[in-house]
Parts: sequence; C-alpha cells; structure tokens
Amino acid sequence: MSATAVPVRSRRTRGAGLGLIAWLAGIVFFLPIAWMALTSFHSESDAATNPPSFAASLTLDGYREFFGTGGGASPWPALINSAVASVASTLFVLLLAFPAAYALSIRPVKKWTDVLFFFLSTKMLPVVAGLLPIYLFAKNTGMLDNIWLLVILYTSMNLPIAVWMMQSFLAEVPVAVIEAAQIDGARLPTILSRIVAPISAPGIAATALICFIFSWNELLFARVLTGVVAETAPVFLTGFITSQGLFLAKVCAASLVISLPVLAAGFAAQDKLVQGLSLGAVK
Repeated sequence: MSATAVPVRSRRTRGAGLGLIAWLAGIVFFLPIAWMALTSFHSESDAATNPPSFAASLTLDGYREFFGTGGGASPWPALINSAVASVASTLFVLLLAFPAAYALSIRPVKKWTDVLFFFLSTKMLPVVAGLLPIYLFAKNTGMLDNIWLLVILYTSMNLPIAVWMMQSFLAEVPVAVIEAAQIDGARLPTILSRIVAPISAPGIAATALICFIFSWNELLFARVLTGVVAETAPVFLTGFITSQGLFLAKVCAASLVISLPVLAAGFAAQDKLVQGLSLGAVK
C-alpha cells in the first residue's frame, strides 16, 4: 500500500463521519417540526395522549378551529398585521442600511470600526429594559395598538444588525467597477442602484430574510403595545393558552400555519442566502 493511500482513506473516513454527524443533527432539529406537523392533524384526544399516538386517525379539525370555522376568532387580521409590520420594516431597514453600509465599506468614513461598534452596542441593552419608556411614549402619543408603531420599532431593532451584515457584504464589491462608473459620469444614486446593488444582491437578500424573520417572530413588544387592532400572529397564538387548558392539536396547527411564511421565504431565498453569508465570510 502506497504512502498516499492512507491519507486519502483517512480523509474519506473523516468526511463520512462528518456527513453522518450532519445528518444526525439535521434529524434531531427536524423531529420536533415533524412531530408538530403530525400532531396538528390529530384530534385533541389523540394529541393529548402520552406518549403520542403516531397511528391515530388524521383530521383537519385543528386547522378548521384555527381559521375560525367553528365560531372562533379569525386569524387573518393578525396574519395581515404581521405581514405588514415585517415587510414594511424590512424595506425601511434596507433603504437605511444600504447607504450606511456603502459609507462604511466602499467609501469608509473616519473611524468606521468605531461606528460599527456603536451600531452593535445598541443591541446590548436588554429589550425588556426599554419596554416601559417605549410604552409610556406610545401611550402619551396615542400610538398604542397601532401597527406603524411596530414598524418603527422593528426598523430600529433590525437596523444595527443590517448595517453590520451589509457592510461585510459591500466590502467585497470591486472598487474598480465603481471608479469606472464614476469616470463615465454616473452619480451616486445610479452607482448604488445599478452597480452596487446587483453585485451585492445575495448579501441584500440574506439581510432582508434575517430582518423579516426577526420581525415576524417578535413577541414582547407586540404583546405589550398592541391590543385588538394591531395584534400580530405570535400574539394571536398565545391566546390559545387559556385557563381551560392547552389545546395541543389546535396550537400545533396554528404554529405550523404561522411558521409557513418564514419557511417559504427561507426556501425561496435559500440560494441567495447561502451566497450572501458566504460572501460576507470569505475575505
């Protein structure tokens, strides 16, 4: 046996072992989701059994109750509120973070590392510490139970992370391309929209997806600052936990439906998400 055969076989064995570990980790993370999906198709009596009955008959009663066909509250206003707050705040974040990241990467300002640290330091304050001042401000300005208050909050909460991520992505844009466009007479808006944005599209998509997920899943501010008009999907989901008990099948059905927009967005943007995260990581 040659001397090179042993290292090759060792690398193959190591690769197979890492692949097996990755598959096991994926199965471990997937099993709770699969259990939740299966439970959502069971009746409440079958869902309450311990251990769960995998051979129980399937039914759509949990989904019918979630969508209000049985006389309960309709989830559509909450879903629409979540969509409006998440999409609008993500668009505002991109509009604000893109030029800021351009200034910190391609045309760096003085002490740009200190600026980035300042952006990141705003995330060090616990969210609950700012809850009371924000509540008092919303109450005194008449913004309680207003969906646009959540849009403003989600924009301010996600903006530091977006600037930090996009600065790393835009740093990979070749400066020679921008200088060539400037020689041809292109102004800054044209450079940003027609040159920098297409090149950094994977990074922008990755940033947008993460901001959308953070906004869609946010619960604390939505729970405290909204009531009936601006109630979001996570707040609507907490309403299923009542003094009468926990209706597991209905909760699983609601959780699956509320998770679908995030899963769909992640699946649709998975290629650009991988490219964007890789772009920001490779220097």
